[in-house]
Amino acid sequence: MTRVPLSVLELAVVREGHTSGDALHGAIGTARAADELGYSRFWVAEHHNTPAVASTAPAVLMAAAAANTTRIKVGSGGVMLPNHMPFVVAEQFAILEALYPGRVDLGIGRAPGTDQVTAAALRGVSPYLTVEQFPEHLRMLMGLLGDDRQATRAGRLKATPAPATYPEIWILGSSTYGAQMAAALGLPFCYAYHFPTASGLEEALDLYRTGFQPSPRFPRPHVMVSASVIAAETAEQAQFQAGPSRVMMLNLRTGGFQPMISPEAAAARSFSDLDRQMMEALSGAQYVGTADEVVASLDALVKHTEADELILAGMLYDPATQQDSLARIASAWGLSPESVTHGG
Repeated sequence: MTRVPLSVLELAVVREGHTSGDALHGAIGTARAADELGYSRFWVAEHHNTPAVASTAPAVLMAAAAANTTRIKVGSGGVMLPNHMPFVVAEQFAILEALYPGRVDLGIGRAPGTDQVTAAALRGVSPYLTVEQFPEHLRMLMGLLGDDRQATRAGRLKATPAPATYPEIWILGSSTYGAQMAAALGLPFCYAYHFPTASGLEEALDLYRTGFQPSPRFPRPHVMVSASVIAAETAEQAQFQAGPSRVMMLNLRTGGFQPMISPEAAAARSFSDLDRQMMEALSGAQYVGTADEVVASLDALVKHTEADELILAGMLYDPATQQDSLARIASAWGLSPESVTHGG
């Protein structure tokens, strides 16, 4: 059976009793594993002012991941553009592309992804203003990074160092807004189906495909869908390893996003009926089980969405456990470094 490419989305989750440095080195180890296993892309998230996630500066972590891998594309999943000036992002990614030509993805999101105080601290202005400026700032960024259709928006500015090639720009989203923006600009679209609150997948993909305007780089719509996955030798072991991520999601909804507790601590924790209901409601597109069970769910997701690619998130307490999960899925999916294609 021919299957679509698989990629990895990394948050660099901080474990209880461990440091942010441990989380970042674990993420780099996962990048190496993904590279060796045949995954197509390794994307890193952007989160701020939270003790649970060490991935605050995607371009910096991408540089470390690219330096420690040889083949896999590295990208942002994503850069939250309202937090940054477009020219700064363009120069950061121009450097990455100059260093690692053909291996850089720039995934762009519209939401600040943090609270108002943090968002204002990042840009020094109201996050509401920067969100409203998103379409214009996105077009300017595209012009700075080689899209001739948007060149006039960049004016006399040039992203330096001047690369011989340009990053591949993606629009990320969990709503119809991002889908319609990607369609209008002829860009690939990644739907964040792993978000606990994601809804409207079918409507978003339909709007993207029906409204797609061909572009020089993407003559046809190109869809990637994310899912949260955990695979282990047995379904019981996988459910045990999933405990910490479910506690994290519960904590997020109840006012905290603390470092990840161990599977043992999660299993020993007492939950009210309301807690359990919330965890079940917030599971998102989480596929937990043996590798064959997870792959069957991913096959069904591809059939349902007609996705061109999938990207897999999976918050696990131990980076070694996460890498084992990815290895099991890669084997069951039939991945190999020699067969990798990056789509488009």
